[in-house]
Amino acid sequence: MENKLFVSSSPHITDKESIPKIMYGVTLSLVPAFIGAIYFFGIQSLWVVLVGVLSAVATEGVIQKLMKKPITITDGSAILTGVLLAFNVPAEVPLWIPAVGSMFAIAVGKIPFGGLGYNPMNPALLGRAFLLASWPTHMTIFKTAPTGGTLSGIDAITNATPLNVYRQAKDAIANQATLPAENVQEAYNAMSQLSDSYWNLFTGKIGGCLGETSVLLLLIGAVYLIYKRYISLKIPLSYIVTVALLTWIFGGTEGLFSGDPIFHVLSGGLMLGAFYMATDMVTSPVTYKGRIYFGIGCGILTVVIRLVGGYPEGVSYSILLMNLTVPLIDRYTKPKIFGEVKQK
Repeated sequence: MENKLFVSSSPHITDKESIPKIMYGVTLSLVPAFIGAIYFFGIQSLWVVLVGVLSAVATEGVIQKLMKKPITITDGSAILTGVLLAFNVPAEVPLWIPAVGSMFAIAVGKIPFGGLGYNPMNPALLGRAFLLASWPTHMTIFKTAPTGGTLSGIDAITNATPLNVYRQAKDAIANQATLPAENVQEAYNAMSQLSDSYWNLFTGKIGGCLGETSVLLLLIGAVYLIYKRYISLKIPLSYIVTVALLTWIFGGTEGLFSGDPIFHVLSGGLMLGAFYMATDMVTSPVTYKGRIYFGIGCGILTVVIRLVGGYPEGVSYSILLMNLTVPLIDRYTKPKIFGEVKQK
């Protein structure tokens, strides 16, 4: 009787995973993209990430200390937020940009709701949205060409990122009646050349935010996350397939079904968002159907913003908006309880 046992009802679930292990594991999966960022954009990338991480950790620690709450900076969640925030800014931004973004992400997007597990929106994306609204020039003008490439991924076009080239060319073709013929022809040439930039888009020889440009390196990290079962493919696949399908149907300049889905899948922050932002355990649905609906919703909003909105990229805002729908999605996709009889 000296060794008392605690008896509880089933199910009895044991798991070796923990919050710190998962957070550090996700951060580890971003190392290939981090190394790629330093290679493509220079040592400035290192300082941007370090400032983002240190600001996030310091903000969380200071606020918890002032509120006399348990200090949780060792669980890795603030570190991951700082890395993801830094991955969502251009490499050449002033270092106060990732600092302010990380502080906002923690102080506004995480702590006020109760900390990790209670935030309704992804803190890193909320920080990016704040930076984009407050300092759009710093966040949307890209000046650093990648090593061995150009901002656009096309040798003949060197002054704009791929999505900016697409948007400018599409707008010129749509308004060709009011433009000189040579400008319209340049727009058509640019659209055709974007299809030749697939390899540069895949490897990362393009301009863009610090951690989003190399699809290859992001996929390496994603394979690790899937292997460790930290994420599933439901959200990323439904998100990416939706973007591909809708941009194929509506994204062309020659009518329906003339778009370039491969370009849209490989460009911008879609891969970073699909595998690392939309799959956030706290702000994504828990049900099987819910995750598919969530990914489809992200895809629809992303395409609408890219094709119709005034901003060439739509990943961040689409995920943030869908984060707000997660309680409803979980509620209406809740599976029937085993043995439950439907009331007539």
